[in-house]
Amino acid sequence: MRRIIWLLFRREWQLAWRRPSDLLNPLVFFAIVISLFPLAVGPEPGMLRTMAPGIIWVAALLATLLSLDGLFRSDFEDGSLEQWVLSSHPLTLMVLVKVFHHWLVCGLALVLLSPLFGLMLSMPPEVLPVLLLSLLLGTPVLSLLGAVGAALTVGLKGGGVLLALLILPLYIPVLILGTGAVEAAMQGLPIAGYALWLGCLSVFALSLAPLAIAAGLRIGVSE
Repeated sequence: MRRIIWLLFRREWQLAWRRPSDLLNPLVFFAIVISLFPLAVGPEPGMLRTMAPGIIWVAALLATLLSLDGLFRSDFEDGSLEQWVLSSHPLTLMVLVKVFHHWLVCGLALVLLSPLFGLMLSMPPEVLPVLLLSLLLGTPVLSLLGAVGAALTVGLKGGGVLLALLILPLYIPVLILGTGAVEAAMQGLPIAGYALWLGCLSVFALSLAPLAIAAGLRIGVSE
């Protein structure tokens, strides 16, 4: 099983580097969305500082959503997904490897870029670790929940709109807790409650989302 996991992860990594646009599009989108806000609302530091947590979190959410439509589609089109479903290896573990790779190349990259854009939006430097922590706990939930929607819409043409309609309501608690943690840190309030709730959501999603993803893929392949 370790060899299967390693081979699958290496395959995903090689495919990602063969399609560099799939890696860069979410990051470029994330940067563009954040960069446009100062142009739209003005460069006044106080206003940007107030809006910064929401801007960064909404941009991260939309950038993650942008990358999810093709998460399983190429495997569905070339027949690999059908082989996964028919394989004797646990499908939940295989999809978990794929989602982990997605978070590694998309979610983690957004986390690492966020301090730069936080400074651009006049966030205090002492708040940046809280921003990193909130995104580090929240982006895995975005990837896992998004993968559930991607699995349910994998066999549909133009499923991107339906994916957004399915997943965006589930993203709202993560968005509220992530922005709330950063805003609390900016006001000098404790953030432990927000961080614990984000951690609980991450554990909950990690426990149940792979089962839902596997079930969705079986439905999509059988249709």
